[in-house]
Amino acid sequence: MTALPPEPPDPGSPRPGEEPPDEPGGPSSLRPLGPGPLTAAVILGLVLGWLWHPVAERLTGTAPVLAWGQALALFFVALILGAVALVTWRAVHVRRERMEARRMVNRLVLARACLLVGALLAGIYTGYLVSWLGSPAELADDRIRHAGAAALGGVTIVVTAKLLERACRVPKDNPHL
Repeated sequence: MTALPPEPPDPGSPRPGEEPPDEPGGPSSLRPLGPGPLTAAVILGLVLGWLWHPVAERLTGTAPVLAWGQALALFFVALILGAVALVTWRAVHVRRERMEARRMVNRLVLARACLLVGALLAGIYTGYLVSWLGSPAELADDRIRHAGAAALGGVTIVVTAKLLERACRVPKDNPHL
């Protein structure tokens, strides 16, 4: 019986005594949400918001009048996101605290969900605003102002959610987090 020659080591396998490299699908390969999904959410929102005006008029006879409460609610959500981002940033990047993986993943999921929803809402309210530009309707100016404030609230959610997403990144010089 002849012995087979030993197989050459896999170039990607770790040498004895080395840590195995991170798996491509592992948790360390998470990247920030890119501009593609955000752009798609904004464009979808613009189309839906622009269609909201004529569809509502056909179905109900009048288009909805937005209230200041909608914009205030969006700014309130942005305020909460900003506070969570600040607390997370201080814990991870300033005090170098070790946080539970579950807690960090929850915050990252919250950030990404708010990024997409904030972009969608900013697009919807901007589209609704655009649909009223040049309209002779008596409440057109109110609708434009309220939709503009709500769109700004959606943009604020996107900004604060991006800050939270960034705060969830573990510093490379402190891999034990």
